[in-house]
Amino acid sequence: MTRRIAFFDVDETLLAGRTLLEFWHAHAARLVGEGRTPGVLRTAGADRETLNRAYFAHFAGARRSSFDEAARQWYARFRSGPHAYLTETLDALRRHQSEGDEVALVTGSGVALARPVAEDLGVLHVLATEQLADAAGVLTGEVRRPMIGAAKQDAAAALIRRLGVRARDCWAYGDHESDLPMLSLVGHPVVVGDDPVLAARGMAQGWYFVGTRTGPRFERSALLQVS
Repeated sequence: MTRRIAFFDVDETLLAGRTLLEFWHAHAARLVGEGRTPGVLRTAGADRETLNRAYFAHFAGARRSSFDEAARQWYARFRSGPHAYLTETLDALRRHQSEGDEVALVTGSGVALARPVAEDLGVLHVLATEQLADAAGVLTGEVRRPMIGAAKQDAAAALIRRLGVRARDCWAYGDHESDLPMLSLVGHPVVVGDDPVLAARGMAQGWYFVGTRTGPRFERSALLQVS
């Protein structure tokens, strides 16, 4: 019987990088290699949800199966890097698994980009931005709802209800102020890094903090006690 769930943001919380940007660099390099010109990626000047939607619009017309395969190939290369993961959060995830907790990845990144990470780490639940496709499996460039801010809280709350656990028993890990709704939902929030908004809230309320030391996929570091 599940006692609790540990929710992990992915970008700069579990992975030492931003999946959407890392994948875009690989995607753009492939297009250039094929003699094509990649689009211009917008990374500033709007809120995170708007930027998220604009990002996925670049892939309108691509087959979902092709995008999924490209995502898997990107992650296979990324995971082999010497600084691919944040070691303290990776070890915390392993400890949760060893304690019998359910683990969920909750990320504004796309499902196709988060799923290889989840499979690699033995994580069952992926709560991520869902790209829409037509009946032929061609991406429309639209998403159902960016998994950012309140959407993370809603998705986490829905999983808590579905698995029949108590929010006050659950854990959540995040690095950015947009993770605050999800962190505020659970009884054991963990701030990764030094985001000023999260740091202020965490210090005021006695939250846990972990650092951002990077390392390879299989390195072991000091484990965070989660009992």
